[in-house]
Amino acid sequence: MSSDTAEHAVLDLETEYWQAIKSRDVDAAMRLTDESCLITGAQGVRRVDRQAFEGMMKDTRFTLHQFMIKDAQVSLLGNDVAVLAYNVHEELTVDGEPVTIDAADASTWVRRNGRWLCALHTESIKGDPFGRDRSVTPARHV
Repeated sequence: MSSDTAEHAVLDLETEYWQAIKSRDVDAAMRLTDESCLITGAQGVRRVDRQAFEGMMKDTRFTLHQFMIKDAQVSLLGNDVAVLAYNVHEELTVDGEPVTIDAADASTWVRRNGRWLCALHTESIKGDPFGRDRSVTPARHV
């Protein structure tokens, strides 16, 4: 498989992953996830095993209505490891309220037994890196 072909395959798999979340296709998401997956984002860092991931997929507080992946970049780090970074626009309902998110995401894919699996996913909400674009309540020092 040429590097261009592998890069396209990884981007297609990332899109398939998003589509599985959108359609709540637990089986498809599980098929694309490594045995243990690291996830980072606004809620922190965690390692999720397959059982925990399946529970997360079945018990979500949000509905993903639309997503658009833009400006994707893929780097092959070897024959069996690829990293993918991109911008994503998401339209969701969270706890009954409409939410729109623009974020920068990255995933690491590993090939095991001939199949690409997501081993790491990160999401960073776009905005000022120092948080100046978010309202902040001043800390009270005691």
